[in-house]
Amino acid sequence: MGFLAFLILGLIAGAIAKAILPGKQGGGWLITLVLGVVGALLGGWIGGMIFGTGLQEFFSLQTWLLAIGGALIVLLVYGMITKRGVRS
Repeated sequence: MGFLAFLILGLIAGAIAKAILPGKQGGGWLITLVLGVVGALLGGWIGGMIFGTGLQEFFSLQTWLLAIGGALIVLLVYGMITKRGVRS
């Protein structure tokens, strides 16, 4: 998969992850791109470690599921890190 295809995959996976998670996540399209790309890398790494397979072709269902799963994990961690404390 080429670099541009990987960026597009990351952007779309990040947007899907934001749509799946409840609540309002901050950040614009740039943060979504960064989180999606990091999530796709994480998903490919986890897929390689657990299932013995990683990110293959752009149009592969396996690639998309791993990228979206990784983006969900990264978005959850990002939300925990950037969450503001609630004052009463």
